[in-house]
Amino acid sequence: MPAIIPFLANTAPSAGTESSGGVMQQIQTTFHIEWPFFISQVICFLIVAALLKKFAFAPVQKMLEQRRERIAEGEEKLRQIQQQLADSDKRTAEAIAKANEDAKRMINEARESAAALSEQKAQEAITQAQQVLSKAEAAAKAEREQMATELRREFGRLLASTAAQVTGKVLTDEDRRRLNDEALAKVES
Repeated sequence: MPAIIPFLANTAPSAGTESSGGVMQQIQTTFHIEWPFFISQVICFLIVAALLKKFAFAPVQKMLEQRRERIAEGEEKLRQIQQQLADSDKRTAEAIAKANEDAKRMINEARESAAALSEQKAQEAITQAQQVLSKAEAAAKAEREQMATELRREFGRLLASTAAQVTGKVLTDEDRRRLNDEALAKVES
């Protein structure tokens, strides 16, 4: 490039040349343009440009367009996935809230059931205790009655033996029964 500048400076147009050949003539002589070579170079340039456009730029632009489409599709899929994730998070939150609600309800039902069952068991225990007490009372009453009967018999026998010893006479069964009844009547009253 530095070699061109001195060349252009040496070949600078003079004032007298401009009018005789025109500007085109001056450019042609300054740059040494030969028209047949220049036209062939322009045709070669246009052929190379057309070939590059068809075989280099067109496939590259096609590939770039495909990439743009894939990127757009990817972005659309990403938006869809984000929307699905948001919907999924929302459904998950709703399911968790419902599960928590159900769990609280079940816990409350279990507490109520436990309280009712506890009350029922307490009532059953009270009933069983009352039955045991009533049986014990009945057994005690039967035992008292048996002891009272034995006591009467023993008392009657002692009374009869005492009366027999005091009177010196042997008492008959009828006498013993009468003495027992009279003594028991006095003791019970």
